[in-house]
Amino acid sequence: MHYYKFNIGDWHLATSHLSLEEEAIYFKLINHYYDTEKPIPLETQSVIRRLRLGSVSDTVGLVLQEFFSFENDGWHHLRCDEEIAKYHHKAEVNQKVGKLGGRPKKTQSVSENNPQITLTTNQEPLTTNHKPIENLSLSESKIPPCPHQAIIDIYHQTLPELPRVVSWNKTREAHLKQRWRELFTEFECKSTEEGLDWFKNDFFQFIKNSKFLTGRTQSKDRRPFLADLEWVIKPTNFTKIIERKYL
Repeated sequence: MHYYKFNIGDWHLATSHLSLEEEAIYFKLINHYYDTEKPIPLETQSVIRRLRLGSVSDTVGLVLQEFFSFENDGWHHLRCDEEIAKYHHKAEVNQKVGKLGGRPKKTQSVSENNPQITLTTNQEPLTTNHKPIENLSLSESKIPPCPHQAIIDIYHQTLPELPRVVSWNKTREAHLKQRWRELFTEFECKSTEEGLDWFKNDFFQFIKNSKFLTGRTQSKDRRPFLADLEWVIKPTNFTKIIERKYL
C-alpha cells in the first residue's frame, strides 16, 4: 500500500501524550507497516536501521509496546491490519469487476459482495427474463443475533487457562459480531446451535491444543504468550487461527 487515509483527529487523540520524538517514531513505523503490508519483525534491528532510528532504539521499543501487539510473527497493529485487509478486499472486487467488462455505466453500480450482480438507479431488473436477481448467500436478515454471552461462557469453560473476560465493550462486541456473521456468510453455518458448536468443538478446541496460544512455548527473553478472547477474534488473528497457523 502506498496510500492510506489519515484521520488527524484520531491521530491527535492517540498521540497527544507523546513527545515529538516518540510521535515521529510511531509515524515512521506506521508508514513502514503500510508500505510493506507486514507486521514489524520481532527482530527489530533491520527495521530500525532501514528507518534510521538507531540512535533512538530504546524509544522504538517503548512505542512498539504501547501501540502494537506482540504475536509470534511480529508486532501487529490492529488498525493497520484492518485497513490492509480492506485494501486487498477492494482490489479483489475490482479485479472481478474488470473480468466482467470493467466499470458499469453511471446509472449502474456493482454489488461488492457479488460483482456479478449489477444494480441500477431506475430499480429495474437487468436479467433477460426481467426477474430480480437473488443473492445466493444467506440474507443478512436471516442471520441470528450474535449470542455474545453464550460464546463467552464457552470460552471460559473450554479455555480456563486463558485470561477471563471481565469487560465486554463495544469494540469487542463489534469484532465478535463480525466473526459470527462470517460463519453464516462464508462458512455456510445454518443455525445458532451450529455456530456455538463450531466455537466450542473447532475454534476454541484448536486454541486449546495450540502451545503458542496457551503459553506453553518457552523463550529466553520473552515470557510465554497467552491469548485472550479479544485477541483471537480480531480479524487477522481469527483468520490465522482458522487456517491453523498457530501450533
